[in-house]
Amino acid sequence: MNDSKIVNSAYRIETERLVIRCYQPSDAQLLADSVRDSVEHLKPWISWAHNEPEPFEEKVKRVLRFRGSFDMQQDYVYGIFNREETRLLGGTGLHTRLNEKQLETGYWIHRDFIKQGFAVESAAALVKAAFEIIRVHRIEIHCDPRNHASAAVPRKLGFTHEGTLRAKTPFLDGWSDSMIWGLLDSEYSNSPSAKAKIKAFDVAGAALT
Repeated sequence: MNDSKIVNSAYRIETERLVIRCYQPSDAQLLADSVRDSVEHLKPWISWAHNEPEPFEEKVKRVLRFRGSFDMQQDYVYGIFNREETRLLGGTGLHTRLNEKQLETGYWIHRDFIKQGFAVESAAALVKAAFEIIRVHRIEIHCDPRNHASAAVPRKLGFTHEGTLRAKTPFLDGWSDSMIWGLLDSEYSNSPSAKAKIKAFDVAGAALT
């Protein structure tokens, strides 16, 4: 976390088909079920998938850490839920590991819900929140160049491919290349994310404008 804290008041974001919100302790079972179902689908791209299966107690601790980091304004991990909030369709976040007024977002989608536009819909919602609510200068998406589905998301949302860094990301016992996609505040108004229809709410459930 950088010294200049990025304050995010958007605890809950609603789109046409999704609820994107910070985790609650009661979400541990939904997270465990979603990861269990999708682990083989995720293993080629996400290192933590190789730690599965893990005890359910670890999932409980994980969602508590997610919520604690959110409340402490340290990092912002979201679950992607269906509108009824009965299933976890994937995960996303606004991550504070970049420089001042910059965030990184990423996403994973449950194997049963891929190719339905949920990654684009959730990413567009977070991009909109980042620029219009948090007021960042820049947002990035990083992905393995072999992961064509992930790379399609920033491409569809008007990000610029700024380069591919060789052996950038630790992965298992080696390293993977990383595509860097960026979108600036000066470019946001002309991007597809600016047209996304969302409703955002703070920790108390009050609507954010």
